[in-house]
Amino acid sequence: MFHERVVKNIQNDLRNYITKHGLKSLILGVSGGADSALVAALANPVCLELKIPLIGFSIPIETNKQDELLRARMVGKSFCTTFYEMDLTPVFKQEQEGLWGVVNKLFPECDYAIANGNLKARMRMRLLYHVAGITGGLVLGTDNFTEYNVGFWTLFGDVGDYGMIQNLWKTEVYQLMRFIAEDCNNQEKYDALMACVNATPTDGLGITSSDLEQLGAPTYDEVDKILQMWLQNRAGRDAYEDHPVIKRHLKTSYKRCHPYNIPRDVVLKGAQ
Repeated sequence: MFHERVVKNIQNDLRNYITKHGLKSLILGVSGGADSALVAALANPVCLELKIPLIGFSIPIETNKQDELLRARMVGKSFCTTFYEMDLTPVFKQEQEGLWGVVNKLFPECDYAIANGNLKARMRMRLLYHVAGITGGLVLGTDNFTEYNVGFWTLFGDVGDYGMIQNLWKTEVYQLMRFIAEDCNNQEKYDALMACVNATPTDGLGITSSDLEQLGAPTYDEVDKILQMWLQNRAGRDAYEDHPVIKRHLKTSYKRCHPYNIPRDVVLKGAQ
């Protein structure tokens, strides 16, 4: 009953939002991961009901693996009204050899692994927003609350306009996916969702082999437990002060208050 209610609440809010703003389409980047798969599954029945397209894009750039592309294809064909695969590797390499190549030569000692990952995320978002603009729609966000709290997203890259799962923990994302898969009575949709549930979570940017490797924890159950204890100021939270998850949470706090604007009282302090 809990999961059924959550699904209905999300879909009701999406339905009302689409109607209120007169949206003509929803645009989704489909990565082959759990989050975009859940967003697709949640949005699909609402788009069908309102007769607007859910336009999905798989946008590999150089470091995406074949299993990711296969899962993205399964999700796109199962849940999206229309689905496209666009390999931006040639465009990415062209930009690296052009403007970014010029800039990089100015800073030859810098580490470009994360910077290049951010470039890929921003290139994908440029494409999605362009499609949203020309089709009268918006870009669906695919970040969850766990990722939000560890800064596991790119500023101006993969946030989107509307977040259906932004306030769900990663463990809750998996729970909802299993619930929808078991309730859908459709083998193709079930296979697509469960393939994403069982896949190794990765950002697809080639930075590390898995999300958990970057987070320094063996499972998302542990990541969520630590974050919940820390954010809710529970007894024993201090024991995790030096844990990689909390260090990352604190280090990326700037992302969660972006852009930072100097408060007016600070600007005017002592001014006559």
